[in-house]
Amino acid sequence: MKLHELSPAPGSKRERRRIGRGHGSGQGKTAGKGHKGQKARAGRGVRLGFEGGQMPLQRRIPKRGFVNIFGKKYAPVNIAALDAFENGAVVDTQSLIGAGIVKNTLDGIKILGNGELKKSLTVRVAAFSETAKAKIEAAGGKAEVI
Repeated sequence: MKLHELSPAPGSKRERRRIGRGHGSGQGKTAGKGHKGQKARAGRGVRLGFEGGQMPLQRRIPKRGFVNIFGKKYAPVNIAALDAFENGAVVDTQSLIGAGIVKNTLDGIKILGNGELKKSLTVRVAAFSETAKAKIEAAGGKAEVI
C-alpha cells in the first residue's frame, strides 16, 4: 500500500450542503427555512427558554430557599481519615492534599467528628466541629484554627 492509494472509508465523508443555490439543488428558494416567520429571517431564532412572550417556565416556578452569597463552603474530612498520619505529625491543608484525602479545598477544610482517632496529632485547618475538637484533644493532640 502506498500513500497515494489511501482513501477514507466508504460513507465516512459527505459533501457539504450548499443551500440557497437554485431550485435544482433541492435547497434553493427558501433554503430549507420554510416561508416567512422569525426563524426564516437573518439573525434567526429566539433565545433559549423564550416562549413567545408567555411567562417562561424558569420564571413561573417559585423560588425556594435561601443562598448565602457570603457563606463559606468547606471541604469535609472525617477524623477517621487522620489515622493515616504518623503519631506526632502536623496535619495541615498541604499534607491532606499530599495524602490524597482532599482533592479540592474550596474555602478551607473542616474536620468532622465521625470515627475514632488513636494518634496524637497537631491539626491546623480552617474549621472543626465540636466533637472533632474534643476527640483530637482527648487523643493528646492540638486543634488549631488557621
